[in-house]
Amino acid sequence: MDHRLRGRLRQRLAQERGYYRYPAGARTRFALAYPNTYFVGMSNLGIHILYELLNERSDTACERVFLPDRDEMPHYVRSETPMMSMETQTPLADFAIIGFAVSFEMDYFHVAEMLVHSRIRPFAAERTEHDPLVIAGGPCATFNPEPLAEMIDAFVIGEGEVILPALMDAYHEGVRAGEAREALLHRLAHVPGVYVPALYTPTYDLDGGLRTLAPAQDVPPRVARQWVEDLDSFPAHTVVVTDDTEFNFYLIETARGCGRHCRFCMAGYCFRRPRNRSLSVIESEVRDALAYGKKIGLMGAAISDYPEIDALCRSILGEGLSMSVASFRADSVTKGLVESLAASGLKTLTLAPEAGSARMRAVINKGIEEHHLFTAVDLGAAAHIPNFKLYIMVGLPFEEDADIDAIIDLTQRLRDYMDEKGCRGTLTLSVNPFVPKPFTPFQWMPAADKKRMDAVMKRLAQTLSRRKKIILHFESPKEARIQSVLARGDRRLAAPLVRAAMKRGAKDFGAEMRADGLSEERYLVPAWEEESYLPWDHLDMGFSKHYLWQENDRAQHLLSTPICFDGCQRCGVCKPVERMTV
Repeated sequence: MDHRLRGRLRQRLAQERGYYRYPAGARTRFALAYPNTYFVGMSNLGIHILYELLNERSDTACERVFLPDRDEMPHYVRSETPMMSMETQTPLADFAIIGFAVSFEMDYFHVAEMLVHSRIRPFAAERTEHDPLVIAGGPCATFNPEPLAEMIDAFVIGEGEVILPALMDAYHEGVRAGEAREALLHRLAHVPGVYVPALYTPTYDLDGGLRTLAPAQDVPPRVARQWVEDLDSFPAHTVVVTDDTEFNFYLIETARGCGRHCRFCMAGYCFRRPRNRSLSVIESEVRDALAYGKKIGLMGAAISDYPEIDALCRSILGEGLSMSVASFRADSVTKGLVESLAASGLKTLTLAPEAGSARMRAVINKGIEEHHLFTAVDLGAAAHIPNFKLYIMVGLPFEEDADIDAIIDLTQRLRDYMDEKGCRGTLTLSVNPFVPKPFTPFQWMPAADKKRMDAVMKRLAQTLSRRKKIILHFESPKEARIQSVLARGDRRLAAPLVRAAMKRGAKDFGAEMRADGLSEERYLVPAWEEESYLPWDHLDMGFSKHYLWQENDRAQHLLSTPICFDGCQRCGVCKPVERMTV
């Protein structure tokens, strides 16, 4: 073990405020593992929420573990130093429970890497009574856990605030009863929202397609997503304060979920239904932030949709604090919000039309029209915000060449309008290939074709780079292809994923798949049918598969779906069903 690496963790810990550290032996040791670096992970609000939730229990000591920085990783490998916790520099393998928070498909490789380099058997079936229990949660784990299914003992399907307390209670009951690992996993499988993949057996058809996931006799045939009804019951703000983060803010969640029904968006379905926190609760958290003197970072699917956003902005500025936002919609942005952001030093206003043509925005049910974008430029210009940024998707279902032309046309006209309004800054386009996500209306659709995406991005670059003050950022079509495989994948991907992680990660994934006789095209190309068995069909998100298929059909016919409203029961999430909610 390299003691210099342990010293670097201690040094980083000394710069933090608000962490928990308990004496050894009195509590069950829980490693909250984020499969990316400290710099990235400490900007994830979910880590803060779960860290406090677990440490407030009298029986649990939760410590954080992160993937080492890129310059540190060779030293860990060379010295055979395992991943260690921030709080006590304890090796990952010495914890009773390891809980991975997984938000992005590309971090799957890091999950395997963290286990292997910590000398923990990467496959759940190979672990013994002496190994930690490995669980996972987060958006990716909720929507399609199967690519990680052979690596993880149990998944948290839904929102951790409502599931983890019950899971920990069941775990301690099993430990007190002296249950062996297998019996303990059976116990956990009966906790609402907990999926134990070893108790579900996959079968395949003659063509190698997944036919079903058959549950063991004594476990639920489907695992229902759990979610929090009253967000005010669970604080959601920065707990551990540090300057060494991607977003150096004091984070506060204003709302969860989105009722806009964008047909490509996993987040809009993952956290359905939309819920708001009370203004008074958020204002109290703002006052708590005064002690740290940090800018407030408001978190939510669309900050401008928060019904009391203007009042909240006035409260933040009235406390002498500045603010930033995660995102907002062009059709709901207010003059007050933009002025508050400008007063806080914002230099770039970010909008997400996702598509250049009205036709494509109808396909995806975005609900944003061109005049909303130009109005947002008006508001930004009036507030002296110099720069604008647009998020654009290409390769969407039913996209035509004319829709790419529309991206170019819209960008040029917005740039002209910025010049007309005296905005001397830049217009940045962030262009991302479409990735089909589980439990969305586009889950059946093929991934964006790489050759076409390369051609589209080349065309955008050649056309728009001629204009001054237009900047283009492209997500790699190759990386989007890997994301699509993992998003649509089944548990056969686990073995090649682990082997790839021990080499060059995503760069070797395709070759390792082929070594196991698996084709990337099987996961990328098929436009599945409604009745096709999908790798996530054993999970219940609260809405029916047929509802999603109807939305897919509405997309083809350019039909809009209205936003969520009180009393709506279209998708099924808000129907009174048996669910462990708080």
